[in-house]
Amino acid sequence: MTSDRHTYPGYRFPAEIISHAVWLYHVFSLSLRDVELILAERGITVTHESIRNWCRKFGSEFAARLRRRRPKPGDTWHLDEVFLRINGMLHYLWRAVDQHGVVLDILVQDRRNGSAAKRFFKRLLAGLKYKPRRLVTDGLKSYGVAQRELLPEVRHRSSRYLNNRAENSHRPTRRRERQMQRFKSAEQAQRFLSAHSMIYGHFRPRRHLMTAGEYRRARTKAFRIWQQESCVQAA
Repeated sequence: MTSDRHTYPGYRFPAEIISHAVWLYHVFSLSLRDVELILAERGITVTHESIRNWCRKFGSEFAARLRRRRPKPGDTWHLDEVFLRINGMLHYLWRAVDQHGVVLDILVQDRRNGSAAKRFFKRLLAGLKYKPRRLVTDGLKSYGVAQRELLPEVRHRSSRYLNNRAENSHRPTRRRERQMQRFKSAEQAQRFLSAHSMIYGHFRPRRHLMTAGEYRRARTKAFRIWQQESCVQAA
């Protein structure tokens, strides 16, 4: 990144166009060619391969900047895992959200045993530098193994009926998986979903819990932070 709020070094398109393309791709269920078409309608001629490169490079950077601006998470964490089929092989997407539905982190692994659960717990604790008061998971025993070793003082509730918040957070991933016709590798899935969960969530507050005025203020704040962290000069 550069301190210049109008351009990125080595890129001929203005920062505003690049950040807008990344925003379109991650916030809406659009393909790269869809984003190319939307930009073309506005007189911006760019190939979908260029947009792919923008999303790959800047998506992770923008997500990391948004993650640093994220408020302290809630004290109840909901954890869940869902399968992903990548090149015919079964993988698992581990996800943690707090009681407000904010995604804390994700990790793609090819196992869901105790070692995989501990790896995910260590990633969460290293990234957040904060321990919860309560963990809520489904009945997978791997969570108990990791909790007893890494978070023995944290209360753990295990029930298939208490974890809807984490299970519902997988829905955007499923939509993007269908749009992208499945992920091509575990590395690609990890890279994309790490950025997607952060950028998508930044613009998707829990609208059903807000008044219209509260939602508009939250939306305005989200756009202001996005402009700051993507180095785009606000109009």
